[in-house]
Formats: sequence, C-alpha cells, structure tokens
Amino acid sequence: MNEVKIRRALLSVSDKTGLVELGQALAEHGVELVSTGGTAKALREAGLDVRDISDLTGFPEMMDGRVKTLHPKVHGGLLAVRDNPEHVAAMAAHEIGAIDLVVVNLYPFQATVARGASREEIIENIDIGGPSMVRSAAKNHGAVAIVTDPADYALVAKAATTLDTRKRLAAKAYAATAAYDAAISQWFSGVDQGEVFAPTRVMATKLVSTLRYGENPHQTAALYVPAGPHIAGIAGARQIQGKELSYNNYNDADAALELVAEFRDGPPTVVIVKHANPCGVASGATLVEAYKAALECDSVSAFGGIIAVNSPLDGPTAEAISEIFTEVVCAPDADDAAKAVFAKKKNLRLLLTGNLPDPNRPGLTTKIIAGGVLVQERDNGRIAAADLKTVTKRAPTEQELKDCLFAWTVAKHTKSNAIVYAKDGATAGIGAGQMNRRDSARIAALKAQEAAQTYGWARPRTVGSAVASDAFFPFADGLLVAVEAGATAVIQPGGSMRDDEVIAAADEAGLAMVFTGMRHFRH
Repeated sequence: MNEVKIRRALLSVSDKTGLVELGQALAEHGVELVSTGGTAKALREAGLDVRDISDLTGFPEMMDGRVKTLHPKVHGGLLAVRDNPEHVAAMAAHEIGAIDLVVVNLYPFQATVARGASREEIIENIDIGGPSMVRSAAKNHGAVAIVTDPADYALVAKAATTLDTRKRLAAKAYAATAAYDAAISQWFSGVDQGEVFAPTRVMATKLVSTLRYGENPHQTAALYVPAGPHIAGIAGARQIQGKELSYNNYNDADAALELVAEFRDGPPTVVIVKHANPCGVASGATLVEAYKAALECDSVSAFGGIIAVNSPLDGPTAEAISEIFTEVVCAPDADDAAKAVFAKKKNLRLLLTGNLPDPNRPGLTTKIIAGGVLVQERDNGRIAAADLKTVTKRAPTEQELKDCLFAWTVAKHTKSNAIVYAKDGATAGIGAGQMNRRDSARIAALKAQEAAQTYGWARPRTVGSAVASDAFFPFADGLLVAVEAGATAVIQPGGSMRDDEVIAAADEAGLAMVFTGMRHFRH
C-alpha cells in the first residue's frame, strides 16, 4: 500500500501551533475530523466541523480526561491491517471505522517540571493515551500516518500520504515517545527518588546538524542537544559569521567557554584554548588588556586557537584578536564595532552565547569505553580562600593567595598532569597532559622563558608567581622545578605519602604552600 487517501483524522494536541490551518486544509479535502477536549474546541472556534471522540467510542471522556482515547474503536481503527480479511471482518462486526491520520503532541511533561510544579501536577502531565495512539499509528504505518511535530503538518495537509512519508513519520514518532519516556524516567529516578545513578539510565537527544567530519577527516560526526530544557553553552550559541563549525571547533570552544564561565562574576577575562587546553588566561581592567595578557602567555600556541570572553566583546578587543589567525571567538554578546571588525575575517566564527553556563551546576558526564559507558558527576568543585590550609612556615601574601586561586581555577580545566603558573591575574606558563608532573612544570617554565624572549622582558613572569598543581606532588622534584622558575607560592591538593618531603622542600626555598584537599584530574 503506497499512497493512502486520508478520509478520517484524529487530532489531539497539547501544542495548538498550526492546528487550525491543518484542520482547514484537511476539511477542504473532505476529511472527517475527530478530536478531543481542547483540540476540538479550538477547531470548532475556527468554524470547522468536528466529531467528538466520545461520539466515536460511545463513551464519555472520564476521570478528568485520563480515559478518552483508550478504546477499541480508536485503537482498532488505527491497528487494523486494511487488506487482512479477518481484521476487516472484525471492524465490520464491531462497527470500527478506519483512522488514516493521527495528529498528536503530548502533554507538556518537561515544561511542567521546569516551572517547578507540584508532584501531583507533574504526575497528571504524564500522557498515557497520546503515546498509545502514537505507537499504534506508527506500528501500522503501512496504512496510517502519524504526525507528532507541527513542523510536519505540511506533509499531510493534502490529505494523502506515500509509504516513504509514513515511514519517516513513524520513525520520528517512536523517537518522540522514547524521548518522552526518557524524560519521565529521569524525573522519577533523579528528582522524585533522588537516585544519582539509576539502575537503567536513559537519555534522549535531538540532532542539530551533521558536521563536515569528526576529529579526523575519515570520521563522520554530528551535533546533538538534549531533548529537554537547554542550558547556556556552545551547543546553543548563535553563530554570527564564519564557516561551518567542525567537531574540533565545538570541542575546543566548549573547553574555552567552561573555563571562562568560572570568571563570569569577575573582572573582564579572556581564555585562549588550543586542543582543549588553555594556553593563556588573564583578567584585566578591560577586555583588551585581558586579551593581551592572555596572549603573552603563549602566543605560539594561540595561533589558530579558540577564544572565549566573559563579557560583551568590544571593538578594541576584536581589533587585537584580529591581528593573529583565530578559529573561533565565543562571547555572551558583541557590539556593532566588534562585529564590523570580524566581518573582515570571513572564516573566523563568532559565537554569541547570551549567558555563560553556571560552573556550579549539577549534572553527569559520560565517556564511552569498549563495551560500556562511564558516568560521573561533573567536576563542579570550587575552592575559596577559607578552604585552604597553609602547610608551610610562611603563609601566602594577599596577592599570592589571589594568584594561587587564579592558577587553581585554570588548572581545573587543564588536562592532567597540569601545572599552571600565574601572576597578577594572568597565566605565566601552562604545562598540560604530560605523563609526569615534573615535565609539566618544566614545560610551563620553558613557555614562560620563551614569552620573556619574545616580548623582551627582563625575566619570565614565573618569577614571583604562584604555581598550581591539579593533583599532589608525589615527589619534591616537580616543586623544585617551580622553585627554579621563580615561583614563590604553591597551591596543591596534598595527600601524598611524601607530603612532609615536599613541605620541607618548600620551607627550605622560602615558599608559601597551601593545600586544597581537592583534586582536579582532567583526562
């Protein structure tokens, strides 16, 4: 059965967008409209003839609308195989008429949860009849068309459907009910019962776009977003200009935005990222000052990098950024002057996020492994000055303490093993992703020396800096590298079997060292 003429349509929608127009189009083709409750009322108010579902079933809508479509005359009309003699005979015997089209969108469960409704109201917004009709119609897509999205109304407005169309609509319908059930499952296990890790974990995402390729050209890739409410972030950013974003662009831009979001309530701050690692971070009196300080940390790595800022982008900052090749710039907003500057750089992508994500937000992160999925709570741990424990003879000065916390924040977003030197609200050197902590400390110090040579400074910025280590120093060797680089203060988690040895080395060098009691591995 390829083309099917639509003679009877059952409409029952929560979202009335486009409903009247669809009803009018179907009515013009002589389609009988059957409907329920508020949907029937909306169609009648538009002057359309509508048959009540209770008239079709012979039963009134009852139990506050909980029972209205759960009836053989509905599901028989949907599930009957039209060329099966036994099915046809059963329809005739029980006076069941065929239903050729079902238009359903479900009770707004997620929206009800999102607005903080009571548990009772949330439960009442779990749709039962809607998903049942959707699944029945989709199963019998050989004869029945099922529409769950107003965007697809045009596909059925001419009162005839092809098998290919019905197949596509059925696939979309099952995805819709799966996503709906996933949202309900997540609410029950997470919010209602307080389970962090449910016995069965389900989630639903929607395709935003396919990408040119994945991490490498031989890999395919796509961007999906959660089917439910969205948070501020790269996935929902508005692209103002530039070519299509790649998989790596999204990944790096996300890393940059997550880090700059740590400073969303602070002074103007700029983050420069390369391959998901920060290569320069700085705060300043103005955004352009912060950008220049961040760039000076590692101008070599910044070439072709990703930039994120914590405040609206202005013209002077855009001019400064335009002096070197940059792949992507992320900002909450941008003024006309900044947009005009970037308009001259056709390949540069400008992404406006509106808000910055909340670094303290709860949530889970996942990683696919062979044969399974690792799930953990996202790292939203933060440390304040009051949480620190001074373990050396000398306590940090006020400025050293500020630089310690700045470096610690950056280290949290740097791949392990991570070492970050910072001074006066700017990174002085970053070592990331090494197999041992000593090498990370050396690489970070080397980058600071190169920066000093590049900009003609008398000495590298690591002199007088604070140094952060994302995990404890297992030996004193990494600390001694920091001493050689000129660091005067250290922030680290502590907890090593050799803490006493490391503390003694710090005391001997006259360093101030504080323990956080918190680790920030990032693999």
